[in-house]
Amino acid sequence: MATRVDGDDVVITVTDDGIGFADADRHRIFDMFVQLDESRSQSTGGLGIGLTLVRSIVAMHGGRIDAQSEGPGRGATFTLHLPKASTVTAAESAGSVPLLPANRGRVLVVDDNVDAAESLAAMLRLHGFDVRAAYGGAQALDVARGFRPEVAFIDLTMPGMSGIELAALLRADASIEGLRLVALTGMGQKSDLDATRRAGFEAHLTKPAQPEEVVRLAAAKRDNVVRIRAERPAT
Repeated sequence: MATRVDGDDVVITVTDDGIGFADADRHRIFDMFVQLDESRSQSTGGLGIGLTLVRSIVAMHGGRIDAQSEGPGRGATFTLHLPKASTVTAAESAGSVPLLPANRGRVLVVDDNVDAAESLAAMLRLHGFDVRAAYGGAQALDVARGFRPEVAFIDLTMPGMSGIELAALLRADASIEGLRLVALTGMGQKSDLDATRRAGFEAHLTKPAQPEEVVRLAAAKRDNVVRIRAERPAT
């Protein structure tokens, strides 16, 4: 890691020796759950949302982050630009970093990939939501009964109990009323959308989903949710 000053910015550069990426993917890596190697099964969940979360936090502080790599398997370099504190007045800071309202609603995130669940929960907390994460269907049921979420983002392909099976149990539980269900999954074929529609999901997001769309659905009132839509066309 290296740090330097460039004009009014502090520039932090971090280099790793990880999986790297093709130049065409340099912007895509900041999308949630993006798959850089299309030959891999989407069930792996892709890159998760760690880089998406980093980009959101950096933007909230008036900065930007870029990534470069010499190719797959050759590591990557991430360059973070943040404005120097001395160059930002209190008024400018208040204007450039929006204060997000607290208690925007209760959200349940369900995914057997712990890192993915926790990262998504962290991003939603950053946007003012009260969030709980569960890593399987049985745990999600227990959490939902005590937490009483208003919306749940549910992965479909989980061991033991699928997201479709979980949705049926949530809908049948009289103690959980008014819950909105959003599928957040790597499965985006027409048959998958038909299955989530029949199971009572209000929306179907196909990974990689855009953070803005996740936040919009977390905040939307039940009557304002467009039923069963895919964020991007299925392939």
